[in-house]
This record gives sequence, structure tokens and C-alpha cells, in this order.
Amino acid sequence: MDGTQVGRDDAPATRPAAAPANGGAGEGWPLAPGTTALSVAVPEVDAVVRGWRARYDTAARYGGVAHVTVLFPFLHRDRIGAAERAALREVFASRPAFTLTFADCARFPGVLYLVPEPAAPLRALTAEVARRWPSHPPYGGLFGELAPHLTVANSGGEGVHRRAEAHLRKHLPVTARVDLVDLVVHEEGRWLPWLDFPLGR
Repeated sequence: MDGTQVGRDDAPATRPAAAPANGGAGEGWPLAPGTTALSVAVPEVDAVVRGWRARYDTAARYGGVAHVTVLFPFLHRDRIGAAERAALREVFASRPAFTLTFADCARFPGVLYLVPEPAAPLRALTAEVARRWPSHPPYGGLFGELAPHLTVANSGGEGVHRRAEAHLRKHLPVTARVDLVDLVVHEEGRWLPWLDFPLGR
């Protein structure tokens, strides 16, 4: 879809959303209704990580398929009008679609994730959106330049993460085609899809 709304103009649609990496209300982020994020869904990876994410990724408890976050938090829903949608269409249309390979696991403190390669297209998307909206750096500027990642578990502890990693390595690599960036919105305690923006067209 060409940056058009999925569903009615006054309500987000109900297809699975690609939620940002760090959860919902009460999970460390002050997520007011209308908080938005930009991300790329990678359903090809979902079958591999779904069980682990459902139990140990706080974002998965609030809806959403496996994804890599492009920018969170983004503008509040009420601030995304025609001009902002046009700017997003322009940003993403200028970037080509690409293929990611998930072949390895890695860690942040307390977080197990899959490594998307190549990282450069993802970094370019994040950099361009952050350049257009400098008041909204990734993760509020808390982590500096955080590496692109697909969160598998951010709870459960080291033992769970070791078991998950051993299991996941048996099912990697997985490749995924990325040709859309999703704009998702936090409403009624869940991440829901709202708009999507094609890459390269």
C-alpha cells in the first residue's frame, strides 16, 4: 500500500503489527495511547522465534510479529497528518527494497536477539527518518547508535537465553525480503498496524 491507511480513517486495522522492541505500558517506556513506531516486519523469521518471543519478549505480549525496529518512539498519532505521511512516503520510496539474512544470535545486557545482515540498509532507514525528525532520535537517545536487531527475549534470565540461543542456532539462517516499512500505533494496550510505506516505489 502506498502509505495509505489500513482500515478506516478513525481506527487502526487488525492485521498483526510489527511492534517495537521494548514492550508496552509498565515495561520501561511511557507508552501513552497514540504512541507510534516505524518498523519492518519479517514474518519469514516469525515461525523460528514465535514461541520464545511469546514467553520472553515483552513487546510480543502487546501484539506484533517478528520485526526490526526502524524508529521508536516516533511522532504521536495526532501529529501525523498529510504532510508527515507525504514525507514518509518520500523517505521510503527513495530507498530500495532489500533482503536480510538472520544467521547469528547476539546479546545486549539482558537481551537476546538475532542479527540482521546486512545492517547498512536498516541503519540508512533509521538515519534518514531521524534526520527528518531530529526531535525523535532512536529510543529517545538513550542508547546512542543501537545496532539493528530482532529481539527474541528481554526477560527470563541468562539460563533461558542460553537455551533459546542453542535452539535458534539449529534453525538459522533465515532470509527475509523487506519491501515495506510499517507505521504502528499503540492503542488500547496493544500495538496495531496503521500505515505502511513501500520501499523503492
